[in-house]
Amino acid sequence: MKKNIKTTEAIFPMPVLMIATYNEDGSIDVMNAAWGTMLERDKVILNLTETHKTVKNIKERKAFTISIADANHVKEADYFGLVSGNNTKDKFERSGLTATKSSIVDAPIINEFPICMECSFIEYQSDEYGCGVIGKVLNVSAEESIMTNDSIDIYKLNAITFDPYTHGYYKVSVRVGEAFKDGLELK
Repeated sequence: MKKNIKTTEAIFPMPVLMIATYNEDGSIDVMNAAWGTMLERDKVILNLTETHKTVKNIKERKAFTISIADANHVKEADYFGLVSGNNTKDKFERSGLTATKSSIVDAPIINEFPICMECSFIEYQSDEYGCGVIGKVLNVSAEESIMTNDSIDIYKLNAITFDPYTHGYYKVSVRVGEAFKDGLELK
C-alpha cells in the first residue's frame, strides 16, 4: 500500500549539473543545479531563478556550459551548491578545479568533469509557470577515458544524482534493462 509523504522534488533522483559561466570581469562562476534536463534533442532547460549570479551571467554572455558531476568530484560539486557567486567572487578558484575557455561559446569548460555541453542562450522564461533558462547545445565533449566504442560509458562516467529526500548524492552505475527492447515482451 502506498503512503502519502511530504511533497518535495518528487521526481528523483535528480541530475547534478555544474553550470559554468564567465562573470563580468572574466572570472569563472559555477553553480550546482539539480533542476535541469533536456527539452529537445539539442535544447536544455534549467529551472533557475534570476537571483542566481549564474543566470545573470548567462543573460549577459549569452552562453554557458553544463558538466555532469561525477563521484570523483562530489566535494567540489557540493561546494558549488553551497556558495553563491553573488557573495564569493573567488568561488571557482577556491574549488581547486581548472577550466579551459570554450572555442564555441563564451563560457568555461571545467577540465576535471569528464563530460561537457557547450550551450548558447535562447531565452529566459519568468512568468508564473516559466521554467528559467533555455539553451541550445552546440557541442558535447567527453574525455576518452569515459568512452567505450565512441559512446559514453555510464560505468566509467561515475555520474552522481541528488536525492532531495535524504539530501544524498548517489552514483549511477547499475544497468537493469535494455531500453526499447525489454518492453517488447509485453506487446
